[in-house]
Amino acid sequence: MQLHVKGKNLEVSDSIRAYAERKLAKLERHMHASTRVEVELAVERNPAVAANQVAEATVWLKGHTLRAREASRDMKASIDELVEKLCRQVDAERDKKVRKRKIDKHALDARGVEL
Repeated sequence: MQLHVKGKNLEVSDSIRAYAERKLAKLERHMHASTRVEVELAVERNPAVAANQVAEATVWLKGHTLRAREASRDMKASIDELVEKLCRQVDAERDKKVRKRKIDKHALDARGVEL
């Protein structure tokens, strides 16, 4: 997995970068090594917005692109919520592929074609 962490309206510190990399390592077991993941950490400058620490991620899978955005008062909490949302999306994509393979296999079996 190729991970890129960048900042918008803030300088990404080494501790936040390491935290994001450690949390996003959960996704690595579900993805191919060439999968590209881009995480953008930002601070909203609007004082009316309480949840101003924003984490956004884009995951380029084979044939699909997944996006997630989370905001909270703490950057680490935003990253945690973002990772959970991405894990759910990746699991859903994997389940779709498995379900499609099972349907195709059953369709071939129904026609009398042996594998």
